[in-house]
Amino acid sequence: MKRALPLRLHAALATMALAAATGTLVSMPEASAATGSATGYAAQNGGTTGGAGGSTVRATTGTAIHQALCGRASTSTPIIIEVTGTINHANTKKVSGSSCDTADGVIELKKVSNVTLVGVGGGAVFDQLGIHIRESKNIIIQNVTVRNVKKSGSPTSNGGDAIGIERNVRNVWIDHTTLEASGGESEGFDGLFDLKDNTQYVTLSYSVLRNSGRGGLVGNSESDRSNGYITYHHNRYENIDSRAPLLRGGIAHIYNNHYVRLNESGINSRAGARAKVDNNYFEGSKDVLGTFYTDEAGYWQVGGNVFDNVTWSRPGSENHPAGPDPKSNTTVTLPYSFTPDAAGCVPAIVNRTAGAGKGLQVSDGKC
Repeated sequence: MKRALPLRLHAALATMALAAATGTLVSMPEASAATGSATGYAAQNGGTTGGAGGSTVRATTGTAIHQALCGRASTSTPIIIEVTGTINHANTKKVSGSSCDTADGVIELKKVSNVTLVGVGGGAVFDQLGIHIRESKNIIIQNVTVRNVKKSGSPTSNGGDAIGIERNVRNVWIDHTTLEASGGESEGFDGLFDLKDNTQYVTLSYSVLRNSGRGGLVGNSESDRSNGYITYHHNRYENIDSRAPLLRGGIAHIYNNHYVRLNESGINSRAGARAKVDNNYFEGSKDVLGTFYTDEAGYWQVGGNVFDNVTWSRPGSENHPAGPDPKSNTTVTLPYSFTPDAAGCVPAIVNRTAGAGKGLQVSDGKC
Protein backbone atom coordinates (compact mmCIF):
# COMPACT_ATOMS: atom_id res chain seq x y z
CA MET A 1 0.00 0.00 0.00
CA LYS A 2 1.41 3.35 -1.00
CA ARG A 3 1.91 5.92 1.72
CA ALA A 4 0.53 9.41 1.07
CA LEU A 5 3.14 12.08 0.56
CA PRO A 6 3.41 14.66 3.37
CA LEU A 7 1.81 18.00 2.58
CA ARG A 8 5.20 19.73 2.82
CA LEU A 9 6.60 17.37 0.18
CA HIS A 10 3.64 18.05 -2.06
CA ALA A 11 4.44 21.77 -1.75
CA ALA A 12 8.11 21.12 -2.49
CA LEU A 13 7.31 19.12 -5.61
CA ALA A 14 4.91 21.80 -6.81
CA THR A 15 7.55 24.47 -6.35
CA MET A 16 10.15 22.36 -8.17
CA ALA A 17 7.72 21.96 -11.04
CA LEU A 18 7.27 25.72 -11.13
CA ALA A 19 11.05 26.16 -11.27
CA ALA A 20 11.35 23.73 -14.17
CA ALA A 21 8.64 25.54 -16.08
CA THR A 22 9.84 29.08 -15.49
CA GLY A 23 13.60 28.90 -15.22
CA THR A 24 13.63 30.19 -11.66
CA LEU A 25 15.94 28.64 -9.10
CA VAL A 26 14.43 27.34 -5.90
CA SER A 27 16.08 26.54 -2.58
CA MET A 28 14.23 23.91 -0.61
CA PRO A 29 12.76 23.17 1.87
CA GLU A 30 10.90 26.16 3.27
CA ALA A 31 13.78 28.54 4.02
CA SER A 32 13.77 32.03 5.44
CA ALA A 33 15.99 34.79 4.03
CA ALA A 34 18.17 36.74 6.45
CA THR A 35 16.31 40.02 6.14
CA GLY A 36 16.50 41.26 9.73
CA SER A 37 13.46 42.55 11.58
CA ALA A 38 11.03 45.32 10.73
CA THR A 39 11.32 48.53 12.73
CA GLY A 40 9.09 51.49 13.52
CA TYR A 41 5.43 51.39 12.63
CA ALA A 42 5.89 48.37 10.34
CA ALA A 43 6.63 46.36 13.50
CA GLN A 44 3.22 47.31 14.94
CA ASN A 45 -0.25 45.97 14.10
CA GLY A 46 0.96 42.37 14.38
CA GLY A 47 4.33 43.04 12.74
CA THR A 48 5.78 42.69 9.24
CA THR A 49 7.54 39.41 8.48
CA GLY A 50 7.01 39.13 4.72
CA GLY A 51 7.56 35.64 3.37
CA ALA A 52 9.33 34.25 6.42
CA GLY A 53 8.72 30.51 6.70
CA GLY A 54 7.91 30.10 3.04
CA SER A 55 9.81 28.74 0.06
CA THR A 56 12.69 30.74 -1.42
CA VAL A 57 12.61 31.31 -5.17
CA ARG A 58 15.28 33.08 -7.20
CA ALA A 59 14.11 35.16 -10.15
CA THR A 60 16.11 36.87 -12.91
CA THR A 61 13.19 38.48 -14.76
CA GLY A 62 10.03 40.35 -13.88
CA THR A 63 8.00 37.58 -15.47
CA ALA A 64 9.67 35.09 -13.13
CA ILE A 65 8.69 37.25 -10.15
CA HIS A 66 5.08 37.14 -11.32
CA GLN A 67 5.32 33.39 -11.95
CA ALA A 68 6.56 32.84 -8.42
CA LEU A 69 3.57 34.73 -7.04
CA CYS A 70 1.16 32.88 -9.30
CA GLY A 71 2.65 29.48 -8.49
CA ARG A 72 1.80 29.65 -4.78
CA ALA A 73 -0.98 27.58 -3.29
CA SER A 74 -2.90 30.72 -2.33
CA THR A 75 -2.58 34.49 -2.25
CA SER A 76 -1.33 34.27 1.35
CA THR A 77 1.17 31.40 1.04
CA PRO A 78 4.48 32.84 2.33
CA ILE A 79 7.22 33.26 -0.27
CA ILE A 80 10.67 34.85 -0.45
CA ILE A 81 11.61 35.96 -3.95
CA GLU A 82 15.33 36.57 -4.33
CA VAL A 83 16.00 38.80 -7.33
CA THR A 84 19.22 39.14 -9.31
CA GLY A 85 20.12 41.06 -12.44
CA THR A 86 18.15 43.78 -14.22
CA ILE A 87 14.38 43.72 -14.35
CA ASN A 88 12.89 45.76 -17.21
CA HIS A 89 9.94 46.05 -19.58
CA ALA A 90 11.31 43.47 -21.98
CA ASN A 91 11.35 40.74 -19.33
CA THR A 92 8.24 41.65 -17.30
CA LYS A 93 4.97 40.20 -18.56
CA LYS A 94 1.56 39.50 -17.07
CA VAL A 95 1.11 36.03 -15.61
CA SER A 96 -2.28 34.62 -14.64
CA GLY A 97 -3.22 32.44 -11.72
CA SER A 98 -5.53 32.12 -8.74
CA SER A 99 -2.87 33.43 -6.30
CA CYS A 100 -1.88 36.57 -8.23
CA ASP A 101 -3.16 39.56 -10.18
CA THR A 102 -0.28 40.80 -12.32
CA ALA A 103 0.22 43.10 -15.31
CA ASP A 104 2.71 43.83 -18.05
CA GLY A 105 5.39 46.44 -17.44
CA VAL A 106 5.15 46.69 -13.65
CA ILE A 107 5.96 44.47 -10.67
CA GLU A 108 2.45 43.93 -9.33
CA LEU A 109 1.95 42.89 -5.72
CA LYS A 110 -1.84 43.11 -5.75
CA LYS A 111 -4.26 41.37 -3.39
CA VAL A 112 -1.46 39.27 -1.89
CA SER A 113 0.18 38.86 1.50
CA ASN A 114 3.27 37.37 3.14
CA VAL A 115 5.79 38.25 0.42
CA THR A 116 9.47 39.22 0.62
CA LEU A 117 11.17 40.63 -2.47
CA VAL A 118 14.92 40.92 -1.85
CA GLY A 119 17.87 41.69 -4.10
CA VAL A 120 20.72 39.19 -4.02
CA GLY A 121 24.23 40.31 -3.03
CA GLY A 122 24.82 43.75 -4.52
CA GLY A 123 21.11 44.05 -5.20
CA ALA A 124 18.80 43.90 -8.20
CA VAL A 125 17.94 46.78 -10.54
CA PHE A 126 14.41 47.59 -11.66
CA ASP A 127 15.12 49.74 -14.71
CA GLN A 128 12.27 52.08 -15.73
CA LEU A 129 9.95 49.59 -14.04
CA GLY A 130 8.00 50.43 -10.88
CA ILE A 131 6.84 48.28 -7.98
CA HIS A 132 3.12 48.54 -7.20
CA ILE A 133 1.65 47.31 -3.90
CA ARG A 134 -2.15 47.36 -3.80
CA GLU A 135 -4.77 45.79 -1.50
CA SER A 136 -2.02 43.76 0.17
CA LYS A 137 -0.46 43.19 3.57
CA ASN A 138 2.75 41.93 5.18
CA ILE A 139 5.18 42.85 2.39
CA ILE A 140 8.96 43.34 2.62
CA ILE A 141 11.12 44.84 -0.14
CA GLN A 142 14.89 44.98 0.42
CA ASN A 143 18.18 45.60 -1.36
CA VAL A 144 16.82 46.75 -4.72
CA THR A 145 17.35 49.79 -6.94
CA VAL A 146 14.35 51.23 -8.75
CA ARG A 147 15.27 53.90 -11.28
CA ASN A 148 13.79 56.22 -13.88
CA VAL A 149 10.15 55.12 -13.71
CA LYS A 150 8.07 57.37 -15.98
CA LYS A 151 4.44 58.43 -16.11
CA SER A 152 4.84 60.12 -19.50
CA GLY A 153 7.14 59.50 -22.41
CA SER A 154 8.29 55.97 -23.10
CA PRO A 155 8.26 53.49 -21.56
CA THR A 156 5.79 54.23 -18.75
CA SER A 157 5.21 52.23 -15.58
CA ASN A 158 3.34 52.48 -12.28
CA GLY A 159 2.10 56.03 -12.87
CA GLY A 160 5.68 57.24 -12.67
CA ASP A 161 6.26 56.07 -9.07
CA ALA A 162 9.33 54.04 -8.17
CA ILE A 163 7.36 52.35 -5.38
CA GLY A 164 3.63 53.08 -5.16
CA ILE A 165 1.46 51.74 -2.33
CA GLU A 166 -2.31 52.19 -2.34
CA ARG A 167 -5.77 51.01 -1.36
CA ASN A 168 -6.25 49.19 1.94
CA VAL A 169 -2.62 48.21 2.46
CA ARG A 170 -1.23 47.17 5.85
CA ASN A 171 2.27 46.42 7.14
CA VAL A 172 4.94 47.12 4.55
CA TRP A 173 8.66 47.41 5.23
CA ILE A 174 10.84 49.00 2.53
CA ASP A 175 14.50 48.69 3.52
CA HIS A 176 17.94 49.31 1.98
CA THR A 177 16.57 50.44 -1.37
CA THR A 178 17.83 53.04 -3.82
CA LEU A 179 15.01 54.98 -5.47
CA GLU A 180 16.06 57.48 -8.10
CA ALA A 181 14.90 59.47 -11.09
CA SER A 182 16.56 61.80 -13.58
CA GLY A 183 14.38 64.87 -13.14
CA GLY A 184 10.92 66.06 -12.28
CA GLU A 185 7.41 66.01 -13.72
CA SER A 186 8.43 67.87 -16.88
CA GLU A 187 10.86 65.05 -17.62
CA GLY A 188 8.11 62.45 -17.16
CA PHE A 189 8.72 61.34 -13.56
CA ASP A 190 6.46 61.40 -10.51
CA GLY A 191 7.13 60.28 -6.91
CA LEU A 192 9.78 57.95 -5.58
CA PHE A 193 7.75 56.61 -2.66
CA ASP A 194 3.98 57.29 -2.65
CA LEU A 195 1.38 56.02 -0.16
CA LYS A 196 -2.35 56.65 -0.50
CA ASP A 197 -5.93 55.46 -0.13
CA ASN A 198 -5.89 53.83 3.32
CA THR A 199 -2.28 52.67 3.62
CA GLN A 200 -1.04 52.15 7.18
CA TYR A 201 1.83 50.70 9.23
CA VAL A 202 4.72 51.30 6.87
CA THR A 203 8.45 51.83 7.46
CA LEU A 204 10.98 53.19 4.97
CA SER A 205 14.49 52.61 6.34
CA TYR A 206 18.11 52.77 5.23
CA SER A 207 17.19 53.91 1.74
CA VAL A 208 18.46 56.52 -0.72
CA LEU A 209 16.01 58.77 -2.57
CA ARG A 210 17.63 61.10 -5.09
CA ASN A 211 17.49 63.24 -8.21
CA SER A 212 13.73 63.64 -8.35
CA GLY A 213 11.24 66.47 -8.35
CA ARG A 214 9.14 64.59 -5.79
CA GLY A 215 10.43 62.44 -2.97
CA GLY A 216 7.07 60.99 -2.01
CA LEU A 217 3.68 61.59 -0.45
CA VAL A 218 1.23 60.20 2.06
CA GLY A 219 -2.30 60.91 0.77
CA ASN A 220 -3.08 61.87 -2.81
CA SER A 221 -5.32 64.86 -1.98
CA GLU A 222 -6.30 67.03 0.98
CA SER A 223 -9.31 64.75 1.51
CA ASP A 224 -7.27 61.53 1.51
CA ARG A 225 -6.52 61.40 5.24
CA SER A 226 -6.96 57.65 5.75
CA ASN A 227 -3.22 56.96 5.71
CA GLY A 228 -0.72 57.05 8.53
CA TYR A 229 1.53 55.35 11.02
CA ILE A 230 4.58 55.73 8.81
CA THR A 231 8.21 55.65 9.98
CA TYR A 232 11.09 57.10 7.97
CA HIS A 233 14.55 56.49 9.43
CA HIS A 234 18.18 56.41 8.32
CA ASN A 235 17.34 57.49 4.78
CA ARG A 236 19.23 59.91 2.55
CA TYR A 237 17.20 62.40 0.52
CA GLU A 238 19.45 64.06 -2.04
CA ASN A 239 18.66 66.61 -4.77
CA ILE A 240 14.91 66.49 -4.24
CA ASP A 241 12.72 69.46 -5.13
CA SER A 242 9.90 68.75 -2.65
CA ARG A 243 7.87 66.07 -0.80
CA ALA A 244 10.46 64.68 1.58
CA PRO A 245 7.78 63.60 2.37
CA LEU A 246 4.45 65.40 1.86
CA LEU A 247 2.02 64.31 4.60
CA ARG A 248 -1.75 64.69 4.38
CA GLY A 249 -3.35 63.59 7.62
CA GLY A 250 -2.11 60.74 9.77
CA ILE A 251 1.00 60.37 11.90
CA ALA A 252 4.60 60.02 10.74
CA HIS A 253 7.81 59.47 12.70
CA ILE A 254 10.82 60.89 10.89
CA TYR A 255 14.21 60.38 12.51
CA ASN A 256 17.92 60.04 11.73
CA ASN A 257 17.55 60.97 8.06
CA HIS A 258 20.15 62.97 6.13
CA TYR A 259 18.68 65.61 3.85
CA VAL A 260 20.97 67.17 1.24
CA ARG A 261 19.82 69.72 -1.35
CA LEU A 262 16.10 69.92 -0.78
CA ASN A 263 15.61 72.56 -3.43
CA GLU A 264 12.13 73.96 -2.75
CA SER A 265 10.72 72.30 0.39
CA GLY A 266 11.21 69.22 2.53
CA ILE A 267 8.91 67.70 5.15
CA ASN A 268 5.54 69.17 4.21
CA SER A 269 3.08 68.42 7.02
CA ARG A 270 -0.38 69.61 5.99
CA ALA A 271 -4.09 68.79 6.12
CA GLY A 272 -3.97 67.83 9.78
CA ALA A 273 -0.91 65.58 9.58
CA ARG A 274 1.29 65.25 12.65
CA ALA A 275 5.00 64.54 12.27
CA LYS A 276 7.49 63.66 14.99
CA VAL A 277 10.81 64.90 13.60
CA ASP A 278 13.82 63.72 15.63
CA ASN A 279 17.59 63.91 15.21
CA ASN A 280 17.71 64.52 11.47
CA TYR A 281 20.52 66.35 9.68
CA PHE A 282 19.35 68.97 7.17
CA GLU A 283 22.10 70.31 4.94
CA GLY A 284 22.29 72.87 2.14
CA SER A 285 18.51 72.98 1.77
CA LYS A 286 15.48 75.30 1.73
CA ASP A 287 12.29 75.24 3.82
CA VAL A 288 13.00 71.79 5.22
CA LEU A 289 9.92 71.68 7.47
CA GLY A 290 6.52 73.35 7.50
CA THR A 291 3.17 73.54 5.74
CA PHE A 292 3.58 74.48 2.08
CA TYR A 293 1.36 75.13 -0.95
CA THR A 294 -1.85 75.10 1.12
CA ASP A 295 -3.58 76.92 3.95
CA GLU A 296 -4.67 73.60 5.53
CA ALA A 297 -2.25 73.34 8.45
CA GLY A 298 -0.20 70.37 9.53
CA TYR A 299 1.77 69.98 12.74
CA TRP A 300 5.15 68.83 14.01
CA GLN A 301 7.07 67.90 17.13
CA VAL A 302 10.78 68.60 16.78
CA GLY A 303 13.87 67.70 18.78
CA GLY A 304 17.58 67.09 18.30
CA ASN A 305 17.74 68.15 14.64
CA VAL A 306 20.70 69.89 12.98
CA PHE A 307 20.04 72.67 10.45
CA ASP A 308 23.26 73.17 8.48
CA ASN A 309 23.12 75.96 5.89
CA VAL A 310 19.32 75.84 5.70
CA THR A 311 17.42 78.83 4.31
CA TRP A 312 13.83 79.76 5.09
CA SER A 313 11.33 81.70 3.00
CA ARG A 314 8.95 84.31 4.36
CA PRO A 315 5.51 83.13 5.52
CA GLY A 316 2.59 83.71 3.17
CA SER A 317 -1.02 82.66 2.69
CA GLU A 318 0.03 79.19 1.46
CA ASN A 319 3.57 79.12 2.77
CA HIS A 320 4.15 78.38 6.45
CA PRO A 321 7.81 77.43 7.12
CA ALA A 322 8.61 76.10 10.57
CA GLY A 323 11.90 78.05 10.69
CA PRO A 324 14.20 79.81 11.06
CA ASP A 325 13.80 78.56 14.65
CA PRO A 326 11.54 75.49 14.47
CA LYS A 327 9.34 74.90 17.51
CA SER A 328 6.95 72.05 18.28
CA ASN A 329 3.24 72.75 17.80
CA THR A 330 1.94 69.25 18.64
CA THR A 331 2.86 66.15 20.61
CA VAL A 332 3.11 62.68 19.10
CA THR A 333 3.12 59.60 21.34
CA LEU A 334 4.77 56.56 19.79
CA PRO A 335 3.65 52.97 20.46
CA TYR A 336 7.26 51.74 20.25
CA SER A 337 10.60 52.61 21.78
CA PHE A 338 13.60 53.76 19.75
CA THR A 339 17.12 54.98 20.42
CA PRO A 340 18.07 57.68 17.92
CA ASP A 341 21.62 58.32 16.80
CA ALA A 342 23.00 61.77 17.54
CA ALA A 343 22.12 64.07 14.64
CA GLY A 344 25.75 65.05 14.19
CA CYS A 345 26.60 61.42 13.40
CA VAL A 346 23.76 60.91 10.94
CA PRO A 347 25.61 61.89 7.71
CA ALA A 348 28.39 59.38 8.39
CA ILE A 349 26.05 56.60 9.52
CA VAL A 350 23.63 57.01 6.63
CA ASN A 351 26.47 57.26 4.11
CA ARG A 352 27.81 53.83 5.04
CA THR A 353 24.51 52.03 5.58
CA ALA A 354 21.73 53.42 3.37
CA GLY A 355 20.83 52.16 -0.08
CA ALA A 356 21.01 48.93 -2.05
CA GLY A 357 24.29 47.05 -2.18
CA LYS A 358 25.36 47.96 1.35
CA GLY A 359 25.06 44.45 2.73
CA LEU A 360 21.96 45.36 4.75
CA GLN A 361 24.19 47.16 7.26
CA VAL A 362 22.49 49.10 10.03
CA SER A 363 23.65 51.74 12.46
CA ASP A 364 25.94 50.79 15.32
CA GLY A 365 25.44 54.23 16.83
CA LYS A 366 28.96 55.36 15.99
CA CYS A 367 30.04 58.24 13.77
